[in-house]
Amino acid sequence: MLEHIPAWLGRTLGNVRAGADKLAIVQPELGGTFGALDLSSPAFAQEARLPPRFTADGEGVSPPLIWGAVPEETALLALLVEDADAPAPQPLVHAVMWGLPADAGLLEEGAIVADGNGLAEQGDVGRHSYLGEGWLPPDPPTGHGEHRYVFQLFALGAGVGDPGASPGRTALVRAMTGHVLAAGLLIGTYSRGEPAEAAPAQTAFAAAST
Repeated sequence: MLEHIPAWLGRTLGNVRAGADKLAIVQPELGGTFGALDLSSPAFAQEARLPPRFTADGEGVSPPLIWGAVPEETALLALLVEDADAPAPQPLVHAVMWGLPADAGLLEEGAIVADGNGLAEQGDVGRHSYLGEGWLPPDPPTGHGEHRYVFQLFALGAGVGDPGASPGRTALVRAMTGHVLAAGLLIGTYSRGEPAEAAPAQTAFAAAST
């Protein structure tokens, strides 16, 4: 995929980035006044480089995730993973999961994978930006610099809407509007070639949560 873009073109597009302000977690329709969830991974630290195993340069499986206590009123959880630095008008969606049990507490390595109906053991696996189901491995253009892959976990209250089978980002955000109780954010980075500096996505999240 994007690994075939020449390095010179990647460098030329270095300043073309979707931006952290386009991430779903900071969109005004979700409210921005919700509580914070503790979201982390045993495979990489906050804002640290993703191991190649989870990218298009390795096995391309989804990384393990763990999270802390959710609000008592939580009915279900949703996960959205976006590339804030994609050379496009909007972040590239790498994964959507809907209907995770409120008491799940974790996702095992490789869990973001769907059968033909978009179903997984722990929920409904939605569509990424290439319209497939499951985990779209990070695959930044060579020479484009560091990309931030932003894992966003949402705790949703009772009465949340139904985004339909195998939802995409638009359907997910529409269903979550007015029902977000808390959210967690974890950033993993990846690049090919010379990295470029990019502002931390937490800045936009913090601004929207105050």
